[in-house]
Amino acid sequence: MESHEIDYQIFGEEMQYVEIELDPQEGVIAEAGTFMMMEDGINMETIFGDGSKNDTGLLNKIFGAGKRLLTGESMFMTVYYNTVMGKKRVSFASPYPGKIIPIDLSKNGGRFICQKDAFLCAAKGVSIGVEFSRKLGRGLFGGEGFIMQRLDGDGMAFVHAGGTTFKKELHPGEKLKVDTGCIIGFDHTVNYDIEFIGGIKNTLFGGEGVFFATLTGPGTVYVQSLPFSRLAKRVWAAAPQGGGKEKGEGSILGGLGDLIDGDNRF
Repeated sequence: MESHEIDYQIFGEEMQYVEIELDPQEGVIAEAGTFMMMEDGINMETIFGDGSKNDTGLLNKIFGAGKRLLTGESMFMTVYYNTVMGKKRVSFASPYPGKIIPIDLSKNGGRFICQKDAFLCAAKGVSIGVEFSRKLGRGLFGGEGFIMQRLDGDGMAFVHAGGTTFKKELHPGEKLKVDTGCIIGFDHTVNYDIEFIGGIKNTLFGGEGVFFATLTGPGTVYVQSLPFSRLAKRVWAAAPQGGGKEKGEGSILGGLGDLIDGDNRF
């Protein structure tokens, strides 16, 4: 086994965190900003790349870092090692309400494809790369789902999702249509593409975008009910803009009230 063999436990319901138990000399890699707490005896080290076997050599490190920049992630990752005798624990927290999903790559054919911001942490030895689309349609219209992360290896990896999660086993040829932002990830055996919704009314007034993702089996698919991008848009839309007075959601006058009290700005 090339990846470190780690034990874990997930705590919480809506704001979860995962506790990783490390034997001596075992390690776990994590994205910046996910660390929660660790016991004394664990050493933290920032590295260029992910430190896997696919990340050896300066050119490979630079190329890997460049690909990570495309997903909006940092060029650097953090590794946590147990440097003492006995078991030690380190914990990582989900950045927003939702669920943490454990992925055993050794049971997923050694590869898992996930949203660009879904990766939380993984056993040392797991490679975190980019899954580029080879189809023009995905590249032009894929939106949030175009650039996906690829997790390779034979260890445990953890991804996080917003809201409630849904897991579906697709049979060969079975198809599932999903909003691109609601995809958490899927097995590498699942075929992923972009499909036009169709219909002039759907396109202009549907409010759901012009394209959605089609996932075709066989393989396992994970879907989230509240992607962070959707949550952020709702929060931004509800926030008072330009320092204006806040109006309750249930306001009867709404925008008309702004005109009456002179608070409307052009």
